[in-house]
Amino acid sequence: MANPTNVAPRGAISAAAPDALVIGAGPGGLAAAAALRHYGLRPLVLERAQRLGASWHGHYDRLHLHTTRRLSALPGLPIPRRFGRWVSRDDVVRYLELYADHHALDIATGIEVERVERAAGTDSDSAAGAGWSLPATGGRVLTAPVVVVATGHNHTPHIPAWNGVDTFTGDLLHASAYRNATPYRGKDVLIAGAGNTGAEIAVDLAEGGAARVRLAVRTPPHILRRSTAGWPAQASGILCRRLPVGVVDRVATRVERLSVPDLAAYGLPRPADGLYSRVRQGAIPVQDVGLIAAVRARKVEPVAAVAEFEGGTVRLADGAETAPEVVVAATGYRRGLEPLVGHLGVLDERGRPVVHGRRTPPGAPGLYFTGFTNPISGMFREMAIDARRIARAVARGR
Repeated sequence: MANPTNVAPRGAISAAAPDALVIGAGPGGLAAAAALRHYGLRPLVLERAQRLGASWHGHYDRLHLHTTRRLSALPGLPIPRRFGRWVSRDDVVRYLELYADHHALDIATGIEVERVERAAGTDSDSAAGAGWSLPATGGRVLTAPVVVVATGHNHTPHIPAWNGVDTFTGDLLHASAYRNATPYRGKDVLIAGAGNTGAEIAVDLAEGGAARVRLAVRTPPHILRRSTAGWPAQASGILCRRLPVGVVDRVATRVERLSVPDLAAYGLPRPADGLYSRVRQGAIPVQDVGLIAAVRARKVEPVAAVAEFEGGTVRLADGAETAPEVVVAATGYRRGLEPLVGHLGVLDERGRPVVHGRRTPPGAPGLYFTGFTNPISGMFREMAIDARRIARAVARGR
């Protein structure tokens, strides 16, 4: 299904005032809109791209969900069994299109919201007086009593301001621009960043014919098997999420030692801190989709973190120098919320919403956030939970 019938092109916004405006037509925004529809509300989803699920269209080719199909469904529609246990990027896109069509969601594409502002006369201390005004592209100003911000955890690609990076004579790209290994066959490639994206791109390059693949590691990651004897790591994450951090750290250490070989001899030592302690700081474990085998076969070489650039040379944190033809910066994203809601005092010092799900920030009734956490229990699953809670909270406040 290439174009769900309910997705409106640029400018095709219904004249009827919506009960809620949802910013972002990714999984979090679609889930929130569907849950609101379930309670008889009329949400309008605003998407800056020309199609829904735009970020998923742009991910690298080999990407699959690291969470199971059964535990990743959004409210009101299971992911089709034909998509397999580990859903591919293309099938995620198909599912989102099916989902929007199934729930008959109103989606306006090509509409970028510039800012979320309190509507004139709004009482910031009273839910009953809540109201929001959203200046958007084309001179539009959209209003609603409820706004759900679902612009995504991976909103704005981030490349560190490495010293001398502007002098680099090779090719430098962010991981968001990487699609597959074809353009890099026979080339020397350095991937900066050993999270899930960097690890998977490294494996893709090694399998796809790159001459040399090095993975620059700032902090050794925790590595988990995606599934052990049929039991998915996600299920363990769900069971452990409410347990004390110290307990989970101790259990996870034992599991890692039993299921993942020691890669210290290959330049990838085990982390010194606990897995769940790291998660609470925002670092998700690497799900193994070939990294362990590639490192042991020396097809992927872990090296120290990137420190600086000088012409064609990349200097690493341990003083070693290398001259890759290509550097892929798997260095994450920024949420990009400051221009949108930073003036409302609803973000913490790291630019994250101070609350999410059914809770609204102090002094901002009717404003909700979803999709800005990355839990070990699975992002899709948590967005589904957030969506139901947001919808219930909105319905009760009517």
